[in-house]
Amino acid sequence: MQSLDEIDRLASVRRSVRAFKPDPVPQDIIKRVLDITLATPSNCNVQPWHIHIVSGDALQRLSKAMLEQARAGLTPDHDIPEAGPYPGRFRERQIDAAKRLFAATGVAREDIAARTASILRNYVFFDAPHLALFCVPDWAGERELADCGQAMQSLMFALTAAGLGSCPQGAAGGYAATTHRILGIPADQRILAGISFGYADPDHPSAGVKPPRASVEEMVDFHE
Repeated sequence: MQSLDEIDRLASVRRSVRAFKPDPVPQDIIKRVLDITLATPSNCNVQPWHIHIVSGDALQRLSKAMLEQARAGLTPDHDIPEAGPYPGRFRERQIDAAKRLFAATGVAREDIAARTASILRNYVFFDAPHLALFCVPDWAGERELADCGQAMQSLMFALTAAGLGSCPQGAAGGYAATTHRILGIPADQRILAGISFGYADPDHPSAGVKPPRASVEEMVDFHE
């Protein structure tokens, strides 16, 4: 049960960090969490993912280019299409999460400029010193996308265990053509999403935001 308790602790402590300290994470720690990530299981052990760790000048170049396009109002060109509008209770959860973040950071609903600035923080990766971009092969289907999602979860758990913060970002997959060009990512690797990571800034107003999770009773059916 001790191991189960540790997993429970990691799942409870992990949250989507939206403000990081500038301090880079030592390479040996990054390597260790990546070793753990790559132990993720996959269908038939095909391991349908490739990870690009972006830091330093490369991260700054990428952030600058993405910000310029977002500020110009250009529509993101994802390699893998985003989900359509969420219906019903899924939309309600999305709205609730946004309300909690805006309330914590003092962004009023009618303050369009502040809301826009908050959204644009996605493209500076919340000031994280590192970004992990997850790619799948160009032949990948839904099964492989699910496997890649499992690897993303493995990385976030490993980062949490190492005392680091992380934030999964669909927005990091936006402006994909620019990302391919700046980082030299081959065309046969489709960018799925990114995880910004580093040392969390505990003093930022967003630090206490963690939307509630649905219960087992709501989300799980048992069949016997």
